[in-house]
Amino acid sequence: MQSSQPSNRLVSLDVFRGITIAAMILVNNPGNWNAVYPPLLHAKWHGWTPTDLIFPFFLFIVGVAIVFSFAKRLQRPGGKKAIYGKILRRSLILFSLGLLLAVGGNSDLAHLRIPGVLQRIALVYLPVSILVIHTSVRWQVVIAIGLLLLYWALMAKVPVPGFGAGKWDEPISALSSYLDRLFFTGRMYKETWDPEGLLSTLPSISTALSGVLAGHWLRSVRSAQQKVVGLLLGGAVCFGLGYLVNLDFPINKNLWSSSFVLVTSGLAAVGLGILYWVVDLRGWRKWSWPFLVFGMNAITVYILSSFFAKMMVYNWRVTQPDGTSIALKTWLYQTLFASWASPMNASLFYALSYVFFWFLVMVLFYRKRMFVKI
Repeated sequence: MQSSQPSNRLVSLDVFRGITIAAMILVNNPGNWNAVYPPLLHAKWHGWTPTDLIFPFFLFIVGVAIVFSFAKRLQRPGGKKAIYGKILRRSLILFSLGLLLAVGGNSDLAHLRIPGVLQRIALVYLPVSILVIHTSVRWQVVIAIGLLLLYWALMAKVPVPGFGAGKWDEPISALSSYLDRLFFTGRMYKETWDPEGLLSTLPSISTALSGVLAGHWLRSVRSAQQKVVGLLLGGAVCFGLGYLVNLDFPINKNLWSSSFVLVTSGLAAVGLGILYWVVDLRGWRKWSWPFLVFGMNAITVYILSSFFAKMMVYNWRVTQPDGTSIALKTWLYQTLFASWASPMNASLFYALSYVFFWFLVMVLFYRKRMFVKI
């Protein structure tokens, strides 16, 4: 990793990334998982909540960022040759950091979870980066759509032993879950499936490619107004198509269904279009500074906040007057929030305070011009 000052950037993209990371920290760290407002939880299976938008939004942002980043690097002498090493290095680092986070305070390496958020980012970043280097925009559109169709065909037509084909109304019967059990038994988020599993990486690549296409659009010679309108209209069309596909292949974050990709990519395009108009075109930036602080060190704050959250549950403990010890997180939650607020509000206030704590840490990074790149 290295620290450096940022170059001229699309500020709205950094703000969008910051909003997404702040939301990710918020939903991942309630004070009490048994007392959480429904919008801050993932949908149990089919359907979506605001929480289900966070990860696909981040992959969309990854796609946009690849276009802007590579456009500059490929213009340098020996650009392609130099960039391959960086792509592979970054993918390996992200995957390794994901495995380290999975260890956390848990020493049961025999059941270490292999899939994960950073692992999926790594597995998406690698092929998408190569596609951006070697294919045209037209082929990127074809591949993005082709992967969604391929994933639907595999999920709908390939039979799962004991269940048949196209059975996705429960986790255990889906083809993606079956393959996860074949390769990751005992090393998954759930006993019989994983939301960041192997087969569902295919449509995740399409999610990032949708961001790539948005990046190409923003870098085009079109007027600023055309860019905004294009993002809004394109996003609306994707969203509508997602609900049409939903009639056959339900919107489902855990399966990362083709309809889920279309709906979330559409919403991401609309969100970026609005932010581009507000932040970059109108120059209304004062409100966005906290999110810019998060967005400039997004992966760093995600890793640090996730690591500390695990340590506060598994490793760091507080000894009580009776001699027993409890997890530091439990002690903080009970002492600072549950002692005076209702369970739902106490849980929310804990999560908000955790986000605020990491905002203060990132402010220090920002003011010292420390922008950590992987």
